[in-house]
Amino acid sequence: MLKDNYKLKGLRKQLVNDLRAKGISNEKILDAIYNVPRHYFLEAGFSEWAYKDVPFAIGEEQTISQPYTVAFMTQLLDVQSGDKVLEIGTGSGYQACILSFLGAKVYTIERQEALFSKTASIISALGFATIKMILGDGYQGISAIAPFDKIIVTAGAPSIPKNLLDQLKIGGIMVMPVGEDIQEMIKITKVDVKTLKKESFGEFRFVPFLPGVNRNMK
Repeated sequence: MLKDNYKLKGLRKQLVNDLRAKGISNEKILDAIYNVPRHYFLEAGFSEWAYKDVPFAIGEEQTISQPYTVAFMTQLLDVQSGDKVLEIGTGSGYQACILSFLGAKVYTIERQEALFSKTASIISALGFATIKMILGDGYQGISAIAPFDKIIVTAGAPSIPKNLLDQLKIGGIMVMPVGEDIQEMIKITKVDVKTLKKESFGEFRFVPFLPGVNRNMK
């Protein structure tokens, strides 16, 4: 059973204050960070670590991004209630739940079957029933239900996948880290069919964006 307590709530409140001090100005996002307990997405013995502003290993050579990165990318995405959002790289499920809390209709793709199964149970236990999880290849997106208002990629790719750009609606926004060992955070606004507005927001470090599906269940 998932548990929360006053100590963890206090740590979460401090985290929110820290994120605000670091430049996260969207109060709806800060409210989501407070109301979606990050410790639910980590192993039970690491609850207090959940509220340090650091990434953390979650198995399958994947990490849960540091809270600042989650908040920063979400702020760039400019999520509005009712937006149809495609997330590439479900991972722990934390980012998907933050987006859902903000009112987005979230479709999220995970390529690691073992992680997919684990995360699905967490998201279900938290009551985020509207999040649609897909075991698949993130490079392919989900063309059958495109276009999307927003697309967020939570793994570093050497270049921007054309498939995903094609699935972004006119006026839509995609946020993703681009690069090899160290990535540049890129915000892409699809102005029209032929015009993309690209903006850069500094260096980050992510696990690599890999193609295909890993069905290595343990």
